[in-house]
Amino acid sequence: MASALDPFDPMEKAIHALAAADLRDGETLPGTRRTLARSYALSPDMLAMLQAWEARGKGWQVAAKGAPEAIADLCKLTDKTRAALTAQVDQMAGAGLRVLGVAEAAQAGSLTDNQSDFAFRFLGLVGLADPLRASVPAAVAQCRSAGIKVVMITGDYPATAQAIAVQAGLQGERVITGPERAAMSDADLAGAVTDARIFARIMPEQKLRFITALKAAGQVVAMTGDGVNDAPSLKAAHIGVAMGGRGTDVAREAASIVLLDDDFGSIVTTLRLGSRICDNLRKAMSFILAVHVPIARLALMPLMPLMPLLFGMPILFGPVHIAFREMVIDPVCSLVFEAESEEDGIMARPPRPSAEPLFSGPTILWSVLQGALVLGVTPTIFAVAPGYGLEADQVRGMTFAALVFGIVALILVDRSRSSSINKAILRPNRALAVVLPVVGSLLAVTLFWQPARDLFGFAALDPVFLAVLPAAGLVVLVVLEVLKPLWRWARRGEPDENAKTEAA
Repeated sequence: MASALDPFDPMEKAIHALAAADLRDGETLPGTRRTLARSYALSPDMLAMLQAWEARGKGWQVAAKGAPEAIADLCKLTDKTRAALTAQVDQMAGAGLRVLGVAEAAQAGSLTDNQSDFAFRFLGLVGLADPLRASVPAAVAQCRSAGIKVVMITGDYPATAQAIAVQAGLQGERVITGPERAAMSDADLAGAVTDARIFARIMPEQKLRFITALKAAGQVVAMTGDGVNDAPSLKAAHIGVAMGGRGTDVAREAASIVLLDDDFGSIVTTLRLGSRICDNLRKAMSFILAVHVPIARLALMPLMPLMPLLFGMPILFGPVHIAFREMVIDPVCSLVFEAESEEDGIMARPPRPSAEPLFSGPTILWSVLQGALVLGVTPTIFAVAPGYGLEADQVRGMTFAALVFGIVALILVDRSRSSSINKAILRPNRALAVVLPVVGSLLAVTLFWQPARDLFGFAALDPVFLAVLPAAGLVVLVVLEVLKPLWRWARRGEPDENAKTEAA
């Protein structure tokens, strides 16, 4: 009778279900033979919900439920009775139950505005079990390894909050309650998060102050909630996460993200996905910069247009060659790197500072170095091959194929930012498994099929010169893999994947 007639809260739904299953002879559910006259909402001064029902001309029947200490105040319990009640509440809360006190009062005259004016009689306690999902402890552990602080802010009894926190794997034994929180300044609160992870008996407006204080301290804040009172906090946080199943429409509208399964583990999955997307963007950007260094240099080198005229060297690339290169580069950027799976230890990294650029200076230098190496190999073949008696069409074919093999080497190098080439090659990627065979087949067609050779301006090559082409790509691959640890050191010594896993 102290619950909403049409509840959305899971706790009140559970109370309704119990009432329907536990009716005795002569009893009826609220709303069938009774009329709701007035509701007294929860308030910071009274952590209890009261509802007054018309008792068929015999006055009013008032039902109350709420925090056990608030119900004890309404019932004006003696110190001895209150101590016994507190011991029982602590025992139930220690088992992870959400505990509510229940009381009733009969009112013969008019209804008063002050809830304390009713002569309440204490009826008992209700314990509600809201068990954690099985995925929560592992999700909290992943957050901790990734440097993400998980804080519980709840209106529950402190002992209940602490018991649930232990089940979830939250570290820290200190519990800060609503009254303690009210006495703190925003700066004190931001500092308290370093050694406290549990905040109990928190009112909705205190949640908003909590978010504001953390943001002022430079923290990036994600807030989860499902109730109407959570909407201001969801809106104020950098990322508001609402529950799609049991959340209210107001909470869903205020949030940035809505979880369809109401599972905290889904938030961690989203974090993992975001880290993978960020990694893949950097990989694609690194590759696109590296691959265009040799292409741009070969096209824009001041002496390159004059070499055929001055030294009798062949014209290097025409439109058909440029089109072929783009057929290799574009699918790699748009499909292969997008489809890259996450690297090992991705959730063992510290959070990336929000002010950190997506493409840092060391990464740009690393990309330029990759392109410079391919540029060094390709013109070398172009310049040396005529000395071995190769004709202009043969030189052009060798240079073009060496550039393609160099591009493939860059793909393999940029697939992983921290792991070895063995892991990068063995890591599954369906898009790469399609692109590489297609590229290899098309390159073979241009080198071995006479109509395609004529189209590209190539000529047949002896096997000894054909062996130079994959060797050129292999040189690029090996040299860059040897240099990759130096690049990681330039990025302030980022550890390899095994070290990250052990540190986690």
